[in-house]
Amino acid sequence: MKRTLGAVVSLFLLCFFSFSSLSFAAPRTLRVDYYHTGNSRDEWFSMDRVVLEPLEWPGNPSKAIDESQLGNYLFEVRERGTGKLVYSRGFNSVFGEWKDTEEALHGNRTFSESLRFPSPETPVEVSLKERGGNGSHEAWREVWKTVVDPKDKFVDRSRPPSPGALMELQKMGDPATKVDLLVLGDGYTAADRAKFERDARRFMDSVFSTAPFREHQKDFNVWGLCPVAEESGVSRPSTSIYRRSPVGASYDTFGSERYVLTMENRTLRDVASFAPYEFIEILVNGQTYGGGGIFNQYATVAIDNLWAGYVGVHEFGHQFAALADEYYTSDVSYLSAEKKTEPWEPNVTALLDPANLKWKDLVAAGTPLPTPWDKAEFERFESDIQRQRKELRAAGKPEAEMEELFRKEREKEDAMLGGEKYAGKVGAFEGANYEVKGYYRPEVDCIMFTRKRTFCAVCRRAIERVIGMYAG
Repeated sequence: MKRTLGAVVSLFLLCFFSFSSLSFAAPRTLRVDYYHTGNSRDEWFSMDRVVLEPLEWPGNPSKAIDESQLGNYLFEVRERGTGKLVYSRGFNSVFGEWKDTEEALHGNRTFSESLRFPSPETPVEVSLKERGGNGSHEAWREVWKTVVDPKDKFVDRSRPPSPGALMELQKMGDPATKVDLLVLGDGYTAADRAKFERDARRFMDSVFSTAPFREHQKDFNVWGLCPVAEESGVSRPSTSIYRRSPVGASYDTFGSERYVLTMENRTLRDVASFAPYEFIEILVNGQTYGGGGIFNQYATVAIDNLWAGYVGVHEFGHQFAALADEYYTSDVSYLSAEKKTEPWEPNVTALLDPANLKWKDLVAAGTPLPTPWDKAEFERFESDIQRQRKELRAAGKPEAEMEELFRKEREKEDAMLGGEKYAGKVGAFEGANYEVKGYYRPEVDCIMFTRKRTFCAVCRRAIERVIGMYAG
C-alpha cells in the first residue's frame, strides 16, 4: 500500500512539475514591423507585417514594464479585453534623428522600424507614443495604435534564411536573467569568419574593460552572428564604394562621412532573430573611422580602426543607456533647436533650474553651477583639429594619418582637461549636445565628450540603471 501510494504521489508530482514547466515556458518573440514616414513637421505610421521569430523571448518576465522615461518614443502592449499593461519599452529611431536634419525640412522619407515583445496568448493592443514635449517629465502622446492577434493566420511564421551558426561568445546564465547582447558582423565573407570571432572578442574586451561594464560582466550574455557577405566591407558613398552587405551598414549617413547606420531594418531584424538578444552591436569589417548608435536599436563600429575600442564603447553608450553626445566641436548633420529646453537624456542638461539639476546628488558641496573650465582654449585647439581632419579627408590621405591626428588630439586633450581645477568633479560644464552654449555636461571630460576611455559618474550611474532593468 505504501509503495502504491508512493508511486501515485510520485506520478502526481511528475505530472505537476511537467505541467508547470509547460505552463511557464518562455513564449516566443513576436515582432511588429511597421513603416514610419514623414518630415520635420509631420509623421505617419503603417503596418508592414507581424512576425513570430524563431526563438523564445529572452527577457525577464518580472521586468517587462519600462519605468525609465528614456527615449523619444515608447511602445506599450496591453491586453485587449482588460487594458492591462503587459510590456513596454522606450526607444529612439533613425526617423527620429533624420527629422532634425536639413533634408527633412524639404521632403518626406520612409523608414522601417520594429517593436519586439513576448508573444501573448490573446489579442493585444500595441500603442506607439511619442514624447509630447521636452524634458523627461512631459506627457507621452499616442501617435499610432494597432491590434495584434497572435493566432491570426497572417502572422508570418516562416523561418528566414539562416545567417549561420550562433556563436556563444560569453554565456553567464539564463537569457531571462541576463542582459543579452548580440555582436553582429557586416561585410565579412566566408573566409573572414575566423576574423569576425577575433573582432567580436576584441570588442567585448573593450566594453568589459570599461567601468561600469567591467564590474557587471557577469550580468551579460554575448552572442555572435556573422552572415556571409559576397565582398569584404560595407558601402562608403563619399568614396564611391558600394556594397550589398548582409545587414546594409553604410558610412555617410545623413551626409556625415563618419556616421555608420543601416536603413535595412527589416533585414537586420530577420538576421538578428536567430539569437536571443536585447541589444545589438554591428561590427563593420573595415578600417575607416566610423560608427553610430541609436538607443534601444543598435550600435555600429568600424572594427579595424585604431580607435575602434573607443568608438565601440562610446556608441554602445548611446544604444544601451540613451547617453547623449557631450561633444560640440565636430560637424554634425542635425539642425540646432530654436529654443533651449531640458533634454530627457541622463547626461546633458540645459541648466534651466540649477537648484534641481538632475544629477545634483553627485555634485560636491562648493562646486559652482555652471562649473568654470577653460572653454575658449579648448575650442581654439579643437577648431584647428577639425580643420586638419577635413583636409585629410578631402585629400584622400591614408587612414593611418587620421589615426595619428586623433592620437595627438587625445594627448593634448588629456593634458588640458586633466589639469582643470574641477577635473574629476561632477558639476555642469558648458558645451554639450552638439551646442557651444546653452547645454551642459556632468564632468569636464568623459568618453561621451572626448576619446577618453572612461565614463563620468553620471554616465556610469545611467548604465547601471539600465543593467538593472534586464539582469537579475
